[in-house]
Amino acid sequence: MSFLSVQNIKHSYFTKSTAVAALSDISLEVKEGEFVSFLGPSGCGKTTLLSIISGLIEPTEGRVLLEGQPISLADAKIGYMLQQDYLFPWKTIEENILLGLKLSKRLTEQSKSASLNLLRQIGLIGVETQLPKQLSGGMRQRVALVRTLATEPKLLMLDEPFSALDYQTKLKLEDLISATLKQFNKTAILVTHDISEAISMSDRVLLFSPGPGRLHKVFDIPDVIKNLTPFEARNHELFPEIFQTIWKELESFETFKK
Repeated sequence: MSFLSVQNIKHSYFTKSTAVAALSDISLEVKEGEFVSFLGPSGCGKTTLLSIISGLIEPTEGRVLLEGQPISLADAKIGYMLQQDYLFPWKTIEENILLGLKLSKRLTEQSKSASLNLLRQIGLIGVETQLPKQLSGGMRQRVALVRTLATEPKLLMLDEPFSALDYQTKLKLEDLISATLKQFNKTAILVTHDISEAISMSDRVLLFSPGPGRLHKVFDIPDVIKNLTPFEARNHELFPEIFQTIWKELESFETFKK
């Protein structure tokens, strides 16, 4: 049994006069502990599919199973990390990272201690009493990661979490998040427009075609790349070849439109 099963998903957005098809017959499987990227042009439905998998949107057709149970019934524990950190500016860093535990009534001395320890593990030492405005963008995204992992989600959704960062910070954070997720054996889905990011962080890259979104092709990343950090992967001799292969597939969508 697969960890996550997306079965025959179709989705349309309706207005009073029109229906716009966003996704068409999407089926895919994700193994526990796997890191998968959704890649594709704007308008191919990547974020819509992410919202369906997380249970935020009910699909027009099809179903999503997590550990054999429908998302609506499973104790899903799905964590979200977005482009913006969405930290509460009036709360301290400690209050922010413990908020999810508090809301879910799972805040104990043990869970608090584990969360603060994780904060230190990812290099944020002595920031507990500070406010978000006192931290850089990259540091705030690390806080957002700790807040997400503190609730021990089974599945982590990453919706372009690095796109608002400068390039150097982005590369450092890719390495940090990749190492952290591997350490805790977390299953993750990344939505991105960045081919290099998808290749360097993923076990598989799922390429979607536009209008309505379909699963066009799956690229399995070689073990020699997967076993490197994202930064190291970008410098591997196989990296340009994989990049060009995916780039040509994306280019074919533009050719088709013409």
